[in-house]
Amino acid sequence: MPEQVVEGALAGGLDVIALTDHDTTAGVDRAVQAASGKRLHVVPGTELSSTIDGHEIHILGFFIDPSAPPLLKHHARALDLRRDRMERMVARLTDDGLDIGMEAVTEAAGASKTMLTRPHLARAMVARGLVASVPEAFDRYLGNRHAAFIPTELQSPKEAVKVVVESGGIAVWAHPPLGLLSELLPGLVAAGLRGLEVSRPRTSRRAGERLRAAAREAGLVVSGGSDWHDPERNEPLGAFYVTEKDVQPLLDEGSL
Repeated sequence: MPEQVVEGALAGGLDVIALTDHDTTAGVDRAVQAASGKRLHVVPGTELSSTIDGHEIHILGFFIDPSAPPLLKHHARALDLRRDRMERMVARLTDDGLDIGMEAVTEAAGASKTMLTRPHLARAMVARGLVASVPEAFDRYLGNRHAAFIPTELQSPKEAVKVVVESGGIAVWAHPPLGLLSELLPGLVAAGLRGLEVSRPRTSRRAGERLRAAAREAGLVVSGGSDWHDPERNEPLGAFYVTEKDVQPLLDEGSL
């Protein structure tokens, strides 16, 4: 729930967060409202899924207009495609002998959730006793290299960048795979990409340095994120953070 994210961010001592749910901005207004009058600024954001040559690429959009027509169009399309993807993932698990159904996934997502994602499926698996925890579900079945995983085939990375730009936002490549950086970066920059995510809880120092160097060479800003999904998969909000010094150029581009 957006309100719980705001509460967690305040408890963790954060003063700026970006709410970047996958392929939707449905929670942005609620988060902004929940933070109103408090010592926390919520940056309107999203994280758009895309694929190229079987690789899933995520494009962050910071300082977007949640009501922009390109985002609303993307949201509507993503609803149908993500549900179809979830049905196929559930079918794969069923074929492997795991007794799970779509009703369990929607129940785990809750009435307020319409965009079905892997964490919802993981929580359904925990509720059914198929795994002991959400991390175990990802480690054994749902991670990117496991049999039940199916990419979210919504658009190309360049098209995702275009949606962000046309929605008034700053497009940043989330957790860029180093092996694809030199191949994809020039085309994404030409499409309007403005930044690279270089800091995450599991990003090694060496990888972070390589990403920073690539950003400098391409004239891009850098960002960092906790990749926080829920209390079961992550440390409390605030356990990982970046400083103003780390991301000042990004904040400047967003006039914050």
